[in-house]
Amino acid sequence: MATPPRNIPTRTNYPLTDSGQVQPAQIPSARPLTPSEFNTALVHLYRGEVSRANTWRTRLDGTTNWAVLTTGATLSFAFSSPNNTHVMILLNSLLIGFFLFIEARRYRYYDLWRTRVRLMETEFFSDLLVPNSTEATEEHWRELLASDLLHPHFTMSLWEAVGRRLRRNYSWVFAVLVLSWIVKVGIHPFPTTDLAELIRRAGVGPISGITLIVVGIIFNGLLIALALATMAPFGRLKFSSEVPTRAETRQQMGETERNWWE
Repeated sequence: MATPPRNIPTRTNYPLTDSGQVQPAQIPSARPLTPSEFNTALVHLYRGEVSRANTWRTRLDGTTNWAVLTTGATLSFAFSSPNNTHVMILLNSLLIGFFLFIEARRYRYYDLWRTRVRLMETEFFSDLLVPNSTEATEEHWRELLASDLLHPHFTMSLWEAVGRRLRRNYSWVFAVLVLSWIVKVGIHPFPTTDLAELIRRAGVGPISGITLIVVGIIFNGLLIALALATMAPFGRLKFSSEVPTRAETRQQMGETERNWWE
């Protein structure tokens, strides 16, 4: 038997004001949640934030894999023949730097969802096991979470994300590239220890070897300076742990000041 169509009210069913305009229906106010309803809603929110964090964590592995694969392919080509130029290693260093920038952007999104997850773990779930008696003197964690849901903000700057990913993964890739470039220049087309010959080999077309060596030192020096400058206690965040404590999580969630480069 066919289901009769629903009787959907039209605009003519709404009450009219004194001027003849349609008066919109009043939205009923939400009733307070019971403890059971609150716990259920928060658990669903926790599961959703965990899923978001896992998604962005998987995306981090993608850029790291790109960096490793391109580095392996470049070094295999560079050392496969004495006639292959070392410029490929230099170009690959720039490409790895681009991958580092992409991964830092993704890491900021991952850290955003991860910090929310960590806040619920350190405040809600831990309090179920051991009630915290010091909460009355601090800003309530639900206010921090609600503020972040209403006004989302990254918990770390872009440069802090670049520095953290550089220290964790990409420093090893850049170190391999530097050592490989030195070995390539020293053994191809034939092994030599003559300094003048090594400088001549380092040149590329109209660019002298001295120029490329100086540029390489500056490039890698900036990477080292960035990695050190974003470490605790030099960075804005005074910790560098991948799993922040309760106090560190509150610091991240409550931090609203941003610098011009963020």
